[in-house]
This record gives sequence, C-alpha cells and structure tokens, in this order.
Amino acid sequence: MWLAWRLLTAGLATGFAIKQDLVTEEFPLLMPKVKPDLAETYICTPIRMDTDLTYSIVGFRPNATKMTAHHMLVYGCEEPGSMQSTWNCGEMAAKVPGLESHQPCASGSQIIYAWAMDAPKLELPDGVGFRVGADSTIKYLVLQVHYASVDYIAEDGDDSGVFLEYTEQEQPKTAGVLLLGTGGNAPAHSTTYFETSCEIEDSRTFHPFAFRTHTHSLGKVVSGWKVQNQEDWELIGKKSPQLPQMFYPVEEKMTLTQGDTVAARCTMVNNRDRITYIGTTNEDEMCNFYIMYWVHGKKPMQKNTCFTRGPPTWSWGGWFGGGLKNIPDQEASTL
Repeated sequence: MWLAWRLLTAGLATGFAIKQDLVTEEFPLLMPKVKPDLAETYICTPIRMDTDLTYSIVGFRPNATKMTAHHMLVYGCEEPGSMQSTWNCGEMAAKVPGLESHQPCASGSQIIYAWAMDAPKLELPDGVGFRVGADSTIKYLVLQVHYASVDYIAEDGDDSGVFLEYTEQEQPKTAGVLLLGTGGNAPAHSTTYFETSCEIEDSRTFHPFAFRTHTHSLGKVVSGWKVQNQEDWELIGKKSPQLPQMFYPVEEKMTLTQGDTVAARCTMVNNRDRITYIGTTNEDEMCNFYIMYWVHGKKPMQKNTCFTRGPPTWSWGGWFGGGLKNIPDQEASTL
C-alpha cells in the first residue's frame, strides 16, 4: 500500500512557539493508526524531508506510554528501509502479517532520538539542533516502535510516536548521537558485565551534554566513560536502566576528541534458570549507552556506533578486548 509522503514543512506544522528568540514549530511523527496483532512487534514508518530547505530539530515531545510501547527510536536516513507507509523492522521479532520486512534505513543510518519507560520531553541546549533536509545527509526520518503489548491499543489503531520541535533558523552547533552497545550473554544465576569501548577517530572537538541508558529487566546499572591514555577514567554518566529511560544531562562539562576512548558497561543480574542472550524481545537483553553531543559546524560524527561481542569473549581489560587499565570496577557498577 502506497501513501503520499508527509513533508516536513511549515504548512503541515501543528504547533508554534518562540524559545528565546528562536521561532519553532511542531511536526507529528506518529504511527499511522497501526494495528499490530502481537506483542514484540517492531514497526517503522517514514517521513521525507523537504530537501529545498534545511531544518534543525531542537526538541522531542513523546506521544506514547510504556504499557504499549517498550521503546521508540527515531532514525535519520539518507534512504529509508522501505518506501511503504509501514513495515516490519525487527530482525528476529514478531511480524505483522502482510507487511514487508526491512531495516529502518537502507543507507546513512543514524539514531537521533530514543525513548522508553515513560521518559518526558527532551529539549536541546540553546544553539544546538539536529540538521535535516537540504544541507544534511538526513533526507528521511524513520520512527521505529517496539510494541510491548497490543492490549491497550484503541480500536482505530495506534498513533505512538513523537512530536518534533524544529526551526528553519540556522543553529551554530550540530547535534549527534553516539551509540555504544554489546552482544553477549549472561549465564543463569550470575552477575555479568557487558562492556564496550572505541577510540574517537574524528579530530574535531565534541561536547557531550546528555546520556541515556537502555537494558531490559536484568540491567541494574549502566555507566559510560571517557578514557585517556588507556587508564585515566572520567565519568560521562550512569543510571539504573529501570528508571525512566530519558536523556539525562551530563553533569560535568567535558570534551571528546581524536585519541580519546569512550567506554560503557551494563551490569546485569540474571536470577533466571537459563542463559539470557542479547536480542530483540523482552525475554532477551540489550546493553546500550547513548551519548548525545554537539559540535561546531554542520556535520556530526561520521562513526556513530561502537559495538563489541560482549561477554564472555570481550571485556574492557581483556587480551582480545579493550586493553584498558585502571578499571573503576566498583564505581562502574554501583549508583
């Protein structure tokens, strides 16, 4: 089924505000009244940017509840995974019959927003925005919703999603998100560290201003770090992933640049009688740490993900792992 594209233009905006001399409007990026039959379904829906103009997204207002949506992601894409109005977009998840299955993005994938656990609205700092449209590699936005339950969806369908606050005014700082994550598994009746680290390759200076944690039910603490010289550790942020999974402010000002290492750990406590693997459903686990940052200029970090195999074969200090030293074991796993 083909539907007309929804263009991100002032004419389609649903709200209007002035924020410290910044004129902003709202656009609804919502599911088009979908009716998934099964829990654990992942559904994607796209919008195409107006490529005659450049816009900056400066805020996100969620329209969802944790009873229905386990989590939502907004992807920026050069090309969407499909030209359909909706499609299945969870690799190993439940499928909606009659919908094709594709990735969220066919090319140029980057996450610009994530939501779970009834997290509130997010507003970016003054002068900071996610660039989309003409002077950006983001030509489409794709909303992905992971449905935790279908029991609370109205008869006319679900419209979970997010209202995008945007402006046509040029912003001097470009926002981006760096996603850290792992594979791996947690043995039955164990406490397991899921760890990842990567070196920053971009020579520009990046300013982290918010972080977000994400696991499923086994996660107790997720922490993210800046590491210099393989041994000097500085905390970016840490939280219990069982709290609202919003973007929290980075408390201490810091910068990231070429040669610095970013590292994250998820501490999982598995009281189950079975091994729990990283996967897409609530019966599986996930280990993610998101760093939202700004940089002067018009382009975000090109390498925007940092993933490792995870336990038992990869660790911060392992011989075939991160090679990091002076690891703050207690601080990385306690609140």
